Amino acid sequence: MAIQHGSGLGLLRCIVLLCSVGFLCFVTAEAAVKKYQFNVQVKNVSRLCNAKPIVTVNGMFPGPTIYAREGDQVLINVTNSAQYNMSIHWHGLKQFRNGWADGPAYITQCPIKPSNSYTYAFNITGQRGTLWWHAHILWLRATVYGAIVIMPETPAPFPFPQPHQETNIILGEWWNSDVETLVNQANQLGLPPPSSDAHTINGKPGPLFPCSEKHTFAMEVESGKTYLLRIINAALNDELFFAVAGHTMTVVEIDAVYTKPFTTRAILIAPGQTTNVLVKADQTPDRYFMAAKPFMDAPVPVDNKTVTAIFQYKGIPTTILPKLPTSLPASNDTKFALDYASKLKSLNTAQFPANVPLKVDRHMFYTIGLGKNPCPSCQNDTKISASLNNITFVMPKVGLLQAHYFNTSGVFKTDFPDRPPKSFNYTGAPLTANLATSLGTRLSKVAFNTTVELVLQDTNLLTVESHPFHLHGYNFFVVGTGVGNFDPAKDPAKFNLVDPPERNTVGVPTGGWTAIRFRADNPGVWFMHCHLELHTMWGLKMAFVVEDGKSPEQKVLPPPSDLPPC
Repeated sequence: MAIQHGSGLGLLRCIVLLCSVGFLCFVTAEAAVKKYQFNVQVKNVSRLCNAKPIVTVNGMFPGPTIYAREGDQVLINVTNSAQYNMSIHWHGLKQFRNGWADGPAYITQCPIKPSNSYTYAFNITGQRGTLWWHAHILWLRATVYGAIVIMPETPAPFPFPQPHQETNIILGEWWNSDVETLVNQANQLGLPPPSSDAHTINGKPGPLFPCSEKHTFAMEVESGKTYLLRIINAALNDELFFAVAGHTMTVVEIDAVYTKPFTTRAILIAPGQTTNVLVKADQTPDRYFMAAKPFMDAPVPVDNKTVTAIFQYKGIPTTILPKLPTSLPASNDTKFALDYASKLKSLNTAQFPANVPLKVDRHMFYTIGLGKNPCPSCQNDTKISASLNNITFVMPKVGLLQAHYFNTSGVFKTDFPDRPPKSFNYTGAPLTANLATSLGTRLSKVAFNTTVELVLQDTNLLTVESHPFHLHGYNFFVVGTGVGNFDPAKDPAKFNLVDPPERNTVGVPTGGWTAIRFRADNPGVWFMHCHLELHTMWGLKMAFVVEDGKSPEQKVLPPPSDLPPC
């Protein structure tokens, strides 16, 4: 059963309605078990005048929304009826001691082979808000993704005005050709695949694209009422600006963590991130475009076209042309991006504290770089690689978590360095010599409950570029960010240790750095990677092995009996 709910209380209203006719009356305010069936299947879908087969969940694009409440247990049985191996990641869920349900292929599990099933079983503890799920193998998340909506434990209200209704806004990308074919062809040449042909909102490109009048998402609003937009960036390779023509937005949550509210004409959202905003329908009743377009302040090609959806006041005829937003920043507006990031702060109240680690046990410094390695079959005899501390991550053939749990030797090493092999002027003139990287499946071993500070430093190896980094299994605090080279003598004095934003995915600015802190209190093997699919494919990834603690409740849970074999 899929429940479409239009307000924060929509799910409860559906439940009350169903109870009144004698169904689903076991649901209470206590923790419930929520069960979902995900059938991964290929379906023909038409966009931009082209039809093609795509991989979907339950034939839906985007896939179904997972609705749950803080404290619930969730069971999602994934049956793979597609021709590809499949795994699904529940992005932003902490999966405490339970990496088996995290999803990245060959990191915490072997993939679900065609005609096989696996049940992801997890508890939602201490989290509420908007997260999302997506395929975590190959480039299949181009079409395999959907929202996760976690309501607060009842009767806890939102710490902001209760909206009249809420809507999911999932930003994505669309290719006219088969994505996996494009990626394989590009890999054989050692080059990036072509940019997407369109961006989408809830799977639809909107009327500025050919053959897309009928592929336009619209939401109807009533004058004077307030709406909660749950915005998710499911794009593979583009950070996006988003705005609603004529209206301001109040940011109230990022990555399922409440923020100090602030008002803005546009938001910036990187792949992997979520942002909840309140929009009041307080303008002249009309039709207004919601729109998104890429942010790119480096010399890198992107799909620079604008996707639109419609913010439609009730009673206005659909024949009227919607107004376009004038508040979308220019594609290379670095100042807006940095200013916007500086406004994000944790709520930091007694109920929702910001527990920033003040004492750091271990300092890490990772350089982010692009490089070139020999490839005799490739164009120019080289292929582009990406690295952290000059190490290009090599994916194993078995799940790293299994290898760690069962102490299997020869799968990975735990010698990932805390610092780069040598220091240099990271963001100075472009570096085009000595671009070879070292290859390896090297992990960083961290003792249980260690407090970690990690500085991610962009470099000008080939080019500077913004990188959204996602850490699995954890939230972290973004305590500092800056342009240029991180200065360990001066920059920490400017860190925000009071109310920094807490999130699971953070953008490292172009030619700059970001400092994050977290407490390693979740044992297991946890992936950290750039959420630009292109860079992940090129090796811009690593993993932490967080060791077990001393007591039984500080150790990785045993693997489930149906864990897929390799």
